[in-house]
Amino acid sequence: MNIAALYHRTESEYAYLYDENTVHIRLRTACDVKKVELMYGDTYQVDGVKWLKNAKKMEKVAETKEHYFWQFALSMPYRRLKYAFKITGNDGEEIFYGDRGAYPLEEKYYKVVNFYFALPYFHVVDMAKAPKWVKNTVWYQIFPERFNNGDTLNDPEGTLAWGSVDPTPHNFFGGDLQGVIDKLDYLQDLGINGLYFCPIFKAYSNHKYDTIDYLDIDPAFGTKEIFKTLVNEAHKRGMKIMLDAVFNHSGDTAPEWRDVVEKGEKSIYKDWYHIHSFPVTYKETSNFEYAENLTYDTFAFTPHMPKWNTANPKVIEHLLNIATYWIKEFDIDAWRLDVANEVDHHFWRKFYEACQAQKEDFYIVGEVWHNAQPWLQGGEFSGTMNYAYCENISQYFIAEEINEEQFSSALYNQLMLYRDQVNRMNLNMMDSHDTARILYQARENKELVKKILAFMFLQPGTPCIYYGTEFAMTGGPDPMNRACMVWNEEDQDLEMYDFVKQTIALRRENFALLSDGEIKFNYDLNNKIFIVERKFNNEKMIGIFNQSDQFFLSDIGINQFLTGEISNDGKIPANSFAIFKL
Repeated sequence: MNIAALYHRTESEYAYLYDENTVHIRLRTACDVKKVELMYGDTYQVDGVKWLKNAKKMEKVAETKEHYFWQFALSMPYRRLKYAFKITGNDGEEIFYGDRGAYPLEEKYYKVVNFYFALPYFHVVDMAKAPKWVKNTVWYQIFPERFNNGDTLNDPEGTLAWGSVDPTPHNFFGGDLQGVIDKLDYLQDLGINGLYFCPIFKAYSNHKYDTIDYLDIDPAFGTKEIFKTLVNEAHKRGMKIMLDAVFNHSGDTAPEWRDVVEKGEKSIYKDWYHIHSFPVTYKETSNFEYAENLTYDTFAFTPHMPKWNTANPKVIEHLLNIATYWIKEFDIDAWRLDVANEVDHHFWRKFYEACQAQKEDFYIVGEVWHNAQPWLQGGEFSGTMNYAYCENISQYFIAEEINEEQFSSALYNQLMLYRDQVNRMNLNMMDSHDTARILYQARENKELVKKILAFMFLQPGTPCIYYGTEFAMTGGPDPMNRACMVWNEEDQDLEMYDFVKQTIALRRENFALLSDGEIKFNYDLNNKIFIVERKFNNEKMIGIFNQSDQFFLSDIGINQFLTGEISNDGKIPANSFAIFKL
């Protein structure tokens, strides 16, 4: 047995409170392990002999090329736990693995109290919270300036006719909040029950990530009264509202930064930013978004986005006031945190507490493009924008950079990074305002896009559709991914619309199965087949994805065909998929 591959850590994704009464215990081993059993009991009643006799078999919940992951759920009457693992190798070797390491399965080791891992007390306050409504939500991301123009009276000077030219970083087409209100019935009919907005606060640009005033709606989008109407009308339709919180940086036209520019070291806001020397200057380049020789910290190298000093108590007070204001006054349901990984944990813990104090089931999702474990331990974010997980989907289906075995390993590895309740909170999206549109990524192959969307909707987490995907909108990286929404019926792909609507309905009609159910991946490397299995109580759903150029005949017992393609004789066509309920 490969002892070096054994891995467990308390108070982590390997040992955590799943809900108020349930603890999940995980163990990682090499693939040479036949069976793992959990020896456990009360912290103050350690009896290794008894625990070994009553050891519980752990379930293998994930399998990668290098490792197995085992899991067991339990509850304890006094909310405390001591535990260790009995591990049996394929060669028959038996190991006792606990807090002091791995030993032969002998009484002189498993009788020692301090050789066991410990969860001294199950503190609900430390648990990673999972607002129940999130996992049952299908999000729709709106880039407000490009979704719909509902009020031409608030159009900024120079506004262009809707969709008359290609989008640029600097042009305006008049999209606003009234335009969203006008389309709420459309979104409800599509099946959407969560609206995720890019920034709507007063800002200089068309994207609004360079905020001027966080406590006011951008005049080009409307007024606070209009926004309150939007929230109320959305809530009447069962839709949640998520706003974009840009708390890593402000815009360089924000009053606090303008004061620094004008007064230098005498500014009362000089410590509100990360400034290295005065005056604050930079060297311009041909790229508007890139500067050299900056004397202050910014988002990336963008001189127009100076970075807040979120360790400063006055900045903390300022930003927390903003965060709670929109919850108290407008009843929003969630914040999406822009550039979340570049803000300190100290601030995010205070942010979390402030938001939860206003609304107990408030959802907080951070923009983190890499492993987000440090923010998802409880007390900071509910989930992450699940870019890493979804990039694996693109690598398999679009780029074909990984095979079925590697794909399965990659997905399992991502799932094992986080607690189960966190996996159900992560925001899954195949494209956004920060990426090329999924149809562009898929080289304009609409059938491939359908396959990818179907696959994403089978995954744990809360799925998100980028506006216009339902009409097969395409576009490369920014700014082409931010084109005007296609409202002209002659330009709409109604076949794609029907598919997206059907896929959303499938998700919502099977929420318990697809949000809380177990997930397993299987594959046929020779035939380029990848299989997703979801199981919850007595329900089971199977998705079979055929990446080959040949028909594939499945031998599973099929009760109900849901979506995809299947021939009369039960074969799945080449480069297609089929989803069944068993």
